[in-house]
Amino acid sequence: MLGRPVVLVDGVRTPFGRAREDGLYASTRADDLVVACVRELLRRTEALPPERIGEVAIAATTQSGDQGLTLGRTVALLSGLPEDVPGYAIDRMCAGALTALTQTASQIAVGAIDLAVAGGVEHMGRHTLGADADPNPRFLAERIVDADALVMGATAENLHDHDPRLTKERADAFGVASQQRYAAALAAGRIDEDLVPVGVWSPQGWGLATADEPPRPGTTLEALAGLRTPFRPGGRVTAATSSPLTDGATACVLAAEETAAELGLPVRMRLVSYAFAGVDPRVMGLGPVPATHRALDLAGLTMADIGAIEVNEAFAVQVLAFLDAFGIDDDDPRVNPDGGAIAMGHPLAASGVRLAIQLARRFAADPSIRYGLTTMCVGLGQGATVVWENPHHPEYASVAAVPSTASAPSAEEAQP
Repeated sequence: MLGRPVVLVDGVRTPFGRAREDGLYASTRADDLVVACVRELLRRTEALPPERIGEVAIAATTQSGDQGLTLGRTVALLSGLPEDVPGYAIDRMCAGALTALTQTASQIAVGAIDLAVAGGVEHMGRHTLGADADPNPRFLAERIVDADALVMGATAENLHDHDPRLTKERADAFGVASQQRYAAALAAGRIDEDLVPVGVWSPQGWGLATADEPPRPGTTLEALAGLRTPFRPGGRVTAATSSPLTDGATACVLAAEETAAELGLPVRMRLVSYAFAGVDPRVMGLGPVPATHRALDLAGLTMADIGAIEVNEAFAVQVLAFLDAFGIDDDDPRVNPDGGAIAMGHPLAASGVRLAIQLARRFAADPSIRYGLTTMCVGLGQGATVVWENPHHPEYASVAAVPSTASAPSAEEAQP
């Protein structure tokens, strides 16, 4: 990153709920889910002056109803931030929150602002992906994209076709492993620290959402054998190798490293580089590969330098394609050791910050890891990757305490 170093101060997420009529958040507004995250961030970071926040960027893939009306601004007001704190909404489908994060980080890097809140939300129970969309008929009439490009599960089936190494057996094994890893992380108490409890209403009265709803910890390979393949007769993609439809929200605080030092704010990660890339929409899941190559090049690193990887599990086959592209084993301990979206869910535009939160937690637990990355595929043929540095690593050099080269000259240096 050119300009001032940017750090992640903290991040939280709601428990994720199943997107259905009897789901965890069936009677809860989408914007209220984000507000719960922002308020929790303010509570956790008491040293953060709300009036210093320069921007609130909140992403949603479907920007209508309770996910519309310029979410960043409405969430800022609903969260109790000062009226002069601006905000905006953003959409890059699954990479919405990751884009909100990188865009506000760029604002901080160039000195336009010192602090920002970035996040995302998706209430898929109310806003099904593409339900209100009206794709231009030229996409198909002029063969700009294949018909499969508009159905994410179909693009996952195409990935299986793309490479004979991407078998159903590997995908099934990865899906089971995601459930097992998540269950182990939950039992060890590693998931709870990411969550903010949310008050929810149901026909039984008020309650408190404190845990993710989608996981199926008892999933076995034997149970997967008979699952139907909804995206293609006789296909390979099943519910067990796909992220479930999910409701949830995320938010994080970003700061210039020098501002974090000035205010005494914690530093959980430093942003090193980021990149977005486009690919053939028919094989949307390949997007993380060129995005990661570009982000690593910008950082002056290689995959050998990366000690922790959080890759969004939109579909198991998409993760496997990413791993194969970089020569990484399916069970490499660097990759999603606490499970991923197949187990906990994928509320589209919110997931990018969820990946960052999990990576930050891994950095704190293991100071030997210096660099990590968060990466995800994006609908309609894109990929997104962010490279991060661990402030707990022995070789991490904070620049916050180093005098700026633009500072005023000393008395000895001043012209007479």
